[in-house]
Parts: sequence; C-alpha cells; structure tokens
Amino acid sequence: MFASRYMPCRRCGASLERSERAGHECSLERLLDYQMFQLREEVAGFEHCFWGHLDSAYGRFEVWEAARRVRE
Repeated sequence: MFASRYMPCRRCGASLERSERAGHECSLERLLDYQMFQLREEVAGFEHCFWGHLDSAYGRFEVWEAARRVRE
C-alpha cells in the first residue's frame, strides 16, 4: 500500500500535495465554505425546528404580531 500524494487541509479542506502543506494559507472564502459544509446538518435541523415553531399556535401568533407591528 502507498500513501497518497494529496491530503486535505485540516482547516479548509483544500486538497494539497504533501510538499505544499507547510506553505499553505487558507483563503477566507474556502475556509467559510468548508465550515458551512461541516455545519450542513445543524443548519438543516435549525430550519426544521424553525418551520415547526412557525406552524405552532405560538409561532402563528408571533408571525401575526410581527405583521401587525410592521403596519403600524
């Protein structure tokens, strides 16, 4: 078995040649994309809970109250 020439950066996930890893600097855009990718299940869970809350009686009241305040 042989080791791969490429390994992912632990911070941003970029595929790097082993010899390039020491001089690599993560770009902000790549770093944020990678972090959002890692949080995708939490984001989906939040959205599910959010829409579930809005479907509840309390959530519907909050939506109604927010719309009423905007009109004032």
